[in-house]
Amino acid sequence: MSFTTTQQINKLLEDKKNILITFRKNSTDDTIASAMALFLFLEKYNKQTDIVCDSFKLPDNLNFLKKSEQIKGEFPGLQKFTMTIDIEKTGVKELSYDTKEKKLRIFITPKQGYLSKNDIRTAQSDFKYDLIITLGTPDLESIGSIYNNNTDLFYKTPIINIDNQPNNEHFGQINVVNLTASSTSEVLFELLKKLGEEYINEDIATALLTGIISETKSFKSDSVKPHTLEIASKLIGMGANREKIISKLYRTRTISMLKLWGQALTHLQSDKDYGLIWSTITREDFIRCGAKESDLRDIISELINNSPDAKITLLLHEHSEEKTIHGLLNTNKNYDVRELIKEYNPSGTRKNASFIIKGRNLQTVEEEIINHLKKSIAEIPS
Repeated sequence: MSFTTTQQINKLLEDKKNILITFRKNSTDDTIASAMALFLFLEKYNKQTDIVCDSFKLPDNLNFLKKSEQIKGEFPGLQKFTMTIDIEKTGVKELSYDTKEKKLRIFITPKQGYLSKNDIRTAQSDFKYDLIITLGTPDLESIGSIYNNNTDLFYKTPIINIDNQPNNEHFGQINVVNLTASSTSEVLFELLKKLGEEYINEDIATALLTGIISETKSFKSDSVKPHTLEIASKLIGMGANREKIISKLYRTRTISMLKLWGQALTHLQSDKDYGLIWSTITREDFIRCGAKESDLRDIISELINNSPDAKITLLLHEHSEEKTIHGLLNTNKNYDVRELIKEYNPSGTRKNASFIIKGRNLQTVEEEIINHLKKSIAEIPS
């Protein structure tokens, strides 16, 4: 008799000891919150777990989630390299090492005789992790350097892939992909409930509800279904702190952030024929407002919420690196924004994508991208 998906996952969790949780670079609050919920849940299983995301920086509005500071931006160490030296005949009088020109040199002085390369054996341990769980990640390439620099780890280690996006490539040995769910956090809740509902405490419930509220724009998005509201109600019953979530996600706007929003609204443009709105932020805007790039996270959401007729929203901003433009593209309609700008190697999901263009100024990039989007939208069959 074949096992159900839940039974397969439960068996893996019983057998494996060291688990890696990872997700795509530049991910959403939903994915980050679901990662924290899973991390806390696996603690109940007494598993050694790390969360690693390429170049990760914790958004200020999520630092209230328990143990959110545990998310790492790079691997702490995947394997051990062992050097074994046969000293039966020579003994060791002195052992020392130094580093020179980024090379480690080890010096061994025998008590008698000499050592040769035939006395030395080297070995590399297995990978630290024996199970990988990905969240809100459409494909392995979107994980970035965590995957690109460690492909053997991902090929040799079983993967559980959890997502709600239709462009997910089902790259895991086990795939839990629910296209009808509002968020990754909703998919994860259904899984955790089957694995061990009794383990879902206040902190886990709060993380899951944070993901759902963030992804649904506080239940305003089209993805909200009656089942979503039922889950939210159940999480509150489990102790999720809704007031704290709302306060942290929507009531902690700094003066600098509000000023930056003002600049975005000042530069706002639209084209009703294409259902397109866009805005730009310059380096001078950041300096004048005393703001930082992380303050941009919610601007595009505010543009969407206050422009219900817009099909696509674009925010372009100058990066701290000269002549580097970062674009954020979003849709709440039935578009795949990654497909619309595929020529610019975007990362993200079909509804939220980002891209970087180097070597050109903001005005040039704005004109180019807007023209490109209009052409791409016009080619979509009606």
